[in-house]
Amino acid sequence: MALSMAIHVKRGASTAQDPRVAARELHAAVYDPAAVCTLFYCAPQYDRESLGQALRELFGADAALIGCTTAAEITPMGYLEGTLTGVSISGDDLHVVTERIDELGSLTLGRGEAAAERALEGLRRMGFSPHSDTCFGFLLIDGLSMQEEVLVSSIYSRLPDIQVFGGSAGDGTRFATTHVYHHGAFHTDCALFTLVHTKLPFRVFKTEHFLASDQKMVITGADPARRLVTEINGEPAGREYARLVGLEVDKLTPFIFATYPVVVSVGNAIYVRSIQKVNEDESLTFFCAIDEGIVLTVAQGVDMVRNLEEAFASVRKEIGPPVLVLGCDCVLRYLETCQRGLRERIGEIFVANNVIGFATYGEQYNAMHVNQTFTGVAIGGR
Repeated sequence: MALSMAIHVKRGASTAQDPRVAARELHAAVYDPAAVCTLFYCAPQYDRESLGQALRELFGADAALIGCTTAAEITPMGYLEGTLTGVSISGDDLHVVTERIDELGSLTLGRGEAAAERALEGLRRMGFSPHSDTCFGFLLIDGLSMQEEVLVSSIYSRLPDIQVFGGSAGDGTRFATTHVYHHGAFHTDCALFTLVHTKLPFRVFKTEHFLASDQKMVITGADPARRLVTEINGEPAGREYARLVGLEVDKLTPFIFATYPVVVSVGNAIYVRSIQKVNEDESLTFFCAIDEGIVLTVAQGVDMVRNLEEAFASVRKEIGPPVLVLGCDCVLRYLETCQRGLRERIGEIFVANNVIGFATYGEQYNAMHVNQTFTGVAIGGR
């Protein structure tokens, strides 16, 4: 449906479990021959070979179609699992360049910087001068690559104050394999960086339902490449974290980690660093890289529903009602909504604000890789 003279958005979703049926239903809902970009998010249960082939046949191998696997889907019907959802975007005021970065296992800063430069040059060849008022970046990345920090920081370093958001592809709660889709096929060990130029009002934003407490911790032993913390305040990491949250180490569970994440402060903003698990040697595995010397603070949760409502109220105040929000929501936030009986209410907020997105294995915001955060871009009408 046409939502503005300047932008045309078509959203859709399929709950069909047969991948070919789901692909046909999505195509019927979102296909637009004039689309500058079409995004989709798919549950990991779908047979990827069949789904990829069906999408390739329906949309075309060279179509501007990108997507990834998820830990849950944000659809026009709210927050769901086991679905295929997507959106197409067209309009004279939108121009898109997508760059693929392969072989993330051997990623260097230079390759991320080069991808950003290629994207900028792609817009320049279209006749545009990329800058922060008219451009934003969007990153999709293999959620098990453990390369988010290197990639997003290297890309952001080459952008002229252009904001970036993104999400790490998911695999439900299995953490076995994640995929991104580009040029008619699913790929692993791969990322997609999309640079968008538009004259429409937009806002890149993030929100997290936590506040910093007065419980400080210093990382005194870590293996950043493995996202492993061995010591906090000179003590075994798991034992010291448990002491700070008032528990014994054997009481640490995924729900405790989701309830008491840690945050790092940068300027006036906080960025969440979530713990994945405690190991037998009492080390802690994180969802993002943590280095020695970093000072972290145990976070205290606030009302997730109110926090999300306030975030979208701020967006509407700045750009008006969003025509479309592309959103990336942490899988830990999604699990919390399920545990607390909030999934339907959170889904209603997403529907009211025209959000299409997915539950991620981590989020990107400008130069940072974060956790337990909702990141996205809100696009307004002319």
